[in-house]
Amino acid sequence: MAVFVSKVDHCLYDLVLRQRAGELQCEIALIISNHEALRPVAEQFDIPFHCFEINSATKSAQEQRELELLSANNINLVVLARYMQIVTDDFIRHYNNRIINIHHSFLPAFIGGRPYHQAYRRGVKLIGATAHYATPDLDEGPIIEQDVVRCSHRDSVRDLIHKGRDLERGVLGRAVRWHLEDRVLVYGNKTVVFD
Repeated sequence: MAVFVSKVDHCLYDLVLRQRAGELQCEIALIISNHEALRPVAEQFDIPFHCFEINSATKSAQEQRELELLSANNINLVVLARYMQIVTDDFIRHYNNRIINIHHSFLPAFIGGRPYHQAYRRGVKLIGATAHYATPDLDEGPIIEQDVVRCSHRDSVRDLIHKGRDLERGVLGRAVRWHLEDRVLVYGNKTVVFD
């Protein structure tokens, strides 16, 4: 398994700790990022870390380098653990139904960036997190797991982010475990998750 991250570390820590505790039957072979911020986490756990800085001019070439690295390391599953880059259709084709993304909202609500800010502006009473397979359509892939927590008018954006991060860890951890245990069947744009 390879874990892709940007700057936020809570999902990365959770996946590594679950794997070390034996909850995830896999090897986390690589941590790949578009920023250097989480290199110390990778070093702490002695996991190879690779940074590919990405902008619109370099995206295609950098993704090709990432794919080569994944292939060289026999990666079977890619987990986007708050990786704040949109992966291209070409990248997704290489790992069809083998890229799990955690989205920090209860999809289909608040697709795209800054969903906690969107939820705050709408005054929602529930926020959620969704783990889904990545597809060419942003945040619209087959959903593996979701969860929600109540919120109120008293909650600030910061409160929503704090509550949401707790959800994100659990939702992503369950989705990855179920995938690794071959408990997820994808059909169309839906999944069946077996008990």
